[in-house]
Amino acid sequence: MNFSSLTPLLALVAVVLAIPAVLWLLRRGGLGGPGQAGLLRHVASLSLSPSQRVVIVELNTGAAGQWLVLGVSPDRITNLTTLAAPDQVPEALRSPHADPVQQLIHRWRTSNNPGGANDDAR
Repeated sequence: MNFSSLTPLLALVAVVLAIPAVLWLLRRGGLGGPGQAGLLRHVASLSLSPSQRVVIVELNTGAAGQWLVLGVSPDRITNLTTLAAPDQVPEALRSPHADPVQQLIHRWRTSNNPGGANDDAR
């Protein structure tokens, strides 16, 4: 068997295997990925009309973050106020859909698990 004909195939396999490893290292190092704690983070939003919303965005600047309360319309974004970011998101700002979604996930897991074993134990 001639190894020179396998060289391009081995190079392709090496590159394909290297891509997930490099992406994992970048995310692990804090340089990318959706789990990264970046400079900005969406906290909450409220639709006032089909074209207007109030949005709270957390701005991480050093040890203490700030919340920017923004008025968003199709033609402009206005800073309504700036607040010191709390340690935890208050219950009033949590998504009202979080509990129903969790209930749907629980129902789906129990319906797909006829033996009744607890999926949370995995």
